Parts: sequence; structure tokens; C-alpha cells
Amino acid sequence: MTLIQLRYLIAIADSGLNITLAAERVHATQPGLSKQLRQLEDELGFQLFVRKGKSLDAVTHAGRHVLERARTILAEAANIRSIAANLRNEARGELRIATTHTQARFALPAAIGALSQSYPQVSVHLQPGRDGEVLAQLEAGRVDLAVISSAGAPPSVGIALPAYRWHRVIVTPQEHPLAAKGQPPSLDELATLPLVSYDSSLKADSSLRRAFEAAGLRPQIAMTAGDADLIKTYVRTGLGIGVLAEMAMLDGDTDLQALAADHLFPQCTTWIVLRRESVLREYVLEFIAQFAPHLDRRDVVRALAADTAPVEWSAVPHWRERPVVTQPDRRATVSAVDQAAVTQ
Repeated sequence: MTLIQLRYLIAIADSGLNITLAAERVHATQPGLSKQLRQLEDELGFQLFVRKGKSLDAVTHAGRHVLERARTILAEAANIRSIAANLRNEARGELRIATTHTQARFALPAAIGALSQSYPQVSVHLQPGRDGEVLAQLEAGRVDLAVISSAGAPPSVGIALPAYRWHRVIVTPQEHPLAAKGQPPSLDELATLPLVSYDSSLKADSSLRRAFEAAGLRPQIAMTAGDADLIKTYVRTGLGIGVLAEMAMLDGDTDLQALAADHLFPQCTTWIVLRRESVLREYVLEFIAQFAPHLDRRDVVRALAADTAPVEWSAVPHWRERPVVTQPDRRATVSAVDQAAVTQ
């Protein structure tokens, strides 16, 4: 049994049992991947997948157990590599971030730019997606961290670090009657207008829907999109009134008017989500320090250790008041030895 075989096994499972797609993801040939799978099954003495002709149809009961252990083994192998790279003071590598389009477009650029100045040999790979897809990427081990928002409890997956708080805003064209009023709208007013908002607004547990339902109202969702720029585009066409994250409004959006909605919808929190018991490369800690300067580095490492008491985070800043770190404080760096000691 080899780590390569386990990596191929996980790739097949995470590719919907599509061997061609799995081979592309691990940069292998389809025959080579199939051969490694057969060798692994021969060694174990049972099949990991149910076959239907030449295709894989399902994961067997035994295969599910093996997959669970394989993910753990590969995660620990990655931890060992991280410890070794940190001890060598290696300043190159990859940072893979799964996030939503809004975070990728409006919240992350400054922190990624600062990271690039400190670690020019680290390449950053953003994988924008919908909320459910973001956490699935993290659970599958395809990314190093996830950046995602919620209006209530933190994500149940991994370790969630609070980055900042924010509110939604109501967005209209400058000539719209709501903009002319010069005061925030009420839910009653919004309920009479077509709305353009995020895809999550269609979910039954959407905080936007819950706010209307609590007032005995029903929102008129004219259009949804996963991209805040698209929402603004269709507000400009007159399709409806936009409801989007406040950080998505830019100085250049002079043809649009943003109206406060703090009183209408619950506050949201953006979280940095990490896999439990993972050993972070120094540049990952640096990214976290840039994106959420209020998070103490040692507390971040302690939070990843399964046997430590829950960390009490300091006050989480609002988007409008969040501090921005432009120069990293190297004195606060947590070494690989520190990380290993905390997680033991």
C-alpha cells in the first residue's frame, strides 16, 4: 500500500467515481490510476467500489471505511511535510483557498497582496464557489482553508476563526424612489418590490427569508446570483432592488445608492475555517494575520489542537472598523516546533 494509491482512491471518490476526472485531478493517466486501484484492492482482498460494466457505480461498505482512514493518513502526511518545511524555513509553496465570489472579489485581495509581498514564492489558488461547495472542498482536503460567512452559528466543519462582522445593504439606482427618500427602507416597503440577491436567498433557512417571514411578509425574489457584481449589474438594468454584502459596494459604484439594512437583517460573520489538528505552514499563519489581525497566532494554533480548551477570541471587528496589517510582525511568528508542541 502506498500514499499514491490512497491519494488516487480519494480522488476517485471525490470525482463522483469518474476515473477520467480523477486522473486529471491527480495528473495521472486513466490506465495508470485504474492499475493502482486494482493493486490496492488485490492487497486488501476486497473491492472498494461496486462495478457496473467498466464503470464504477458506488462505494462499497468496506470502501467507505478505507476512505475514512485514507483521508486521515494523507492529512497526517501533509502535516509531516508542513512541519519539515517550517523547520527548513522554506518560504515557497501553495496556499489553496475555497471561498465565495463575494469574499474572493471584495474581502481577500488586500490580505493576499500583503502575503505576496512577504512570501513572493508562495502561489495562491482561489477556488470560488457556493457556500456548500466551499466547505465540501475543505472536508475533501482539496484546499488549505475556507473563507465563508454565516448569519448565525459558525460552520460545523473544522475550526472556525471569526474574521469580521458585516451587514447587508439595500442597493438601488440613484434615481430610484427609495434612494430619493434619504432614509433606510422598511421590510414592508421591500416586500412590495422585486429583489435581486444571492443564491442562498432561495434556501428555506435563508436569514433573509426568515427576516421577512418573522414580520409576516414574503419577499419577491426576481433574480439570484452567486456574484455580487452580477447583482449590481442587474440592479442597474432595473430588474429589481439589490440586497448584498456591504463590502461589495465600491467607491466606483457612483450610479448606485447603498441604503443601510442593519435594522432589517441579522448581522453576518465571515469565518476562516481550518481542518482540525492540521499543522499550518508559516505563510498560512501570515495570511490569517493579514486577513484577521485581531486573531493571535498562538491562539490559532491552539484552536487546532483537539485536546485543548476552546479559545476565547477577542472582540471581532466590524467590516467598517476592521484593522489592516500592512507589515507582518515577525516577532509573533509561531514556529513549526511550537505548532508540534501544541498539537501533541
